Amino acid sequence: MSVEEAVEAKPRRRRAGARFGVILVAVIALLFGVPWATLVWSGNAWPTPVFVLGTVLFAVVAAGFPVLMFRGHGRRDDRSSRIADTTLGVVWVLFVWSVLGQVLGLVLALAGVDDPVRSRIVSALVLAVSLVLLIWGWTEAMRVSRVRKVDVTIPRLGRGLDGLRVVLITDTHYGPIDRSRWSRGVVEVINSLDPDIVAHTGDIADGEVPQRISQASPLGDVRAGMARVYVTGNHEYMSGAQGWVEYMSSLGWEALHNRHLVVSRDGDSLIVAGVDDRTAAGSGVPGHHMDHEAALAGTDPALPVLLLAHQPQQITGAVAHGIDLQLSGHTHGGQMWPFHYLVRIDQPVLQGLSRHSERTQLYTSRGTGFWGPPFRIFAPSEITLLTLHAES
Repeated sequence: MSVEEAVEAKPRRRRAGARFGVILVAVIALLFGVPWATLVWSGNAWPTPVFVLGTVLFAVVAAGFPVLMFRGHGRRDDRSSRIADTTLGVVWVLFVWSVLGQVLGLVLALAGVDDPVRSRIVSALVLAVSLVLLIWGWTEAMRVSRVRKVDVTIPRLGRGLDGLRVVLITDTHYGPIDRSRWSRGVVEVINSLDPDIVAHTGDIADGEVPQRISQASPLGDVRAGMARVYVTGNHEYMSGAQGWVEYMSSLGWEALHNRHLVVSRDGDSLIVAGVDDRTAAGSGVPGHHMDHEAALAGTDPALPVLLLAHQPQQITGAVAHGIDLQLSGHTHGGQMWPFHYLVRIDQPVLQGLSRHSERTQLYTSRGTGFWGPPFRIFAPSEITLLTLHAES
């Protein structure tokens, strides 16, 4: 970089930093301001001490939130992460239901209900609904995922492989909350399903291997009749991707780092391939990038292909390469309603089985764990049992 370029880069960085700061302040003001206006200000006419206490509480939490988020996720401080992530979940629910509460307030006003009764009804309902959803959402996030059973017909699948049982887990996100017991519970459920293949389609953890090894180590006890396979997700590229590839290999899993293996039964075979996450190329991790050609190199084009790829958006590559079935995660099914509307802007599918060409199907899991806020609201986690069938 020349001296002139360096001089020009500094103002650009300052402008980018200033824009980020403005956006951050605006988002925090909106997230915390709408619930404050609904619950504290509005037309509630609370006694002065209640108003002051509520205002101070919202102001302190809003000011501390970005600090804790930076300390937690920037400096790997698990305690700060737990507080910040939980705060984000709580304020998101309060924000959503405060917006809906304002709509209710308009209806009540049209019905002739005056303040402060109108605003206090809205505040009470917002608090009650939010509390119920947060307790339920926390319970859903912390429980061992339910099994979701899906039958998939693959016309090119040989009859010797009819009934092949594939268990899919994804987005375990081992993180600041120690979920070692949860991890062991997930493994017990997987093994109870007597799978032929177990697949993990990435976002294994938020943190590097030494930080999360107690939560991830139960994966070594997973049993599968034919193969245990794993691919990286986007979060691996913030958490030491190569370390996770090597660790999963040390547990006996096949890390499908742009490669494949072949499983066979009763004279019929299936190619099981995997590609790196689509963010890998920009991560700076040497040798990591999404490469369908490398993953399928040397394969028999007459054989059906099961592809592991973290994001549903990677389905375009699967269609172009004649994949029969892609398994993905990433979306979490939205995790906290109505966040799924934002997810759908970026991804072609939110969850479930979908068809994308005459040959190519995609199964998108809602995820087995959770990211960030320890809540799942109207988006339950899953351990997926996919039974593959030959065409009758």
